[in-house]
Amino acid sequence: MASRPYNPNHLTGKGFFDPALGHDVKRRIRIEEQAEGIFHRLVNAVCSRWPRPAPPHHLLKSCRIISHRGEHDNHSRFENTLAAFDAAVKARVWGIELDVRWTRDLVPVVFHDPNTRRLFKEDARIGHMDLHTIRKKFPLIPTLSEVVDRYGGRLHLMMEIKTEPYPKPSVQSRRMKKQLKNLTPEKDFHLMGLQPDMFGHFGFLTAKAFVPIARIRIDRVSRMAATHQWGGLAGHYLLATKGLLTRHHQLGQGIGTGFADSRRCLFREVARGVDWIFSNRAAQMQAICKCP
Repeated sequence: MASRPYNPNHLTGKGFFDPALGHDVKRRIRIEEQAEGIFHRLVNAVCSRWPRPAPPHHLLKSCRIISHRGEHDNHSRFENTLAAFDAAVKARVWGIELDVRWTRDLVPVVFHDPNTRRLFKEDARIGHMDLHTIRKKFPLIPTLSEVVDRYGGRLHLMMEIKTEPYPKPSVQSRRMKKQLKNLTPEKDFHLMGLQPDMFGHFGFLTAKAFVPIARIRIDRVSRMAATHQWGGLAGHYLLATKGLLTRHHQLGQGIGTGFADSRRCLFREVARGVDWIFSNRAAQMQAICKCP
């Protein structure tokens, strides 16, 4: 099926994600994050101990491992930094996952949290600072332009668009288009998001360039991905059932699962034919693929 220009009006009957990000939305997101964290820890503890035979070597060799926020420990090497992405290049992983936020002067930068408290112990909001201030106070935070110029075409870029207000969506869309002009959608990058309404800001891309992320309700996200002919979807490996994999593969869509951080989890996902395997230990998983 040929890709078509993305029409944001086809997304929902309720319009775009509320740019005001009200308290009810923020509370729901926090609850989902907490539930997701507990779920992941419990499942990973079990699956990492579940015996799995090694899949055929040709499958391991060809699997697509994605380094989640780059190779980092947030002590000697911080997530979403050039050093973390350089380490992913050195490990020869297939792709990197990175997070995109906007500064006050509407420059896209690569950072996960809305503020700098978790990583840099100072509570400064990304959206309240201009790029000059970020350069001065937090020099490790790269711009999206730096990341695209350095890794575009070398690694597949899975760019998660964070849920936040877009004060000038047309300006931000034009700037994002300029950032990506030398890359080919699907082949070189995908845009990901937990709130698919955010995709509506990037109408210059075809539907296949988008990959929604499911927290818990993967069935709902699956239906949306099928309806809107997106490039696929991503979610926790336990939620991506064999039936879901089959259904989306028949539609020509990819499935990404995370997080395969152990040999046994990796073997499971490779054997199931998962298209994109996200990992917080991508370098280690890539080494396993070379020497199972």
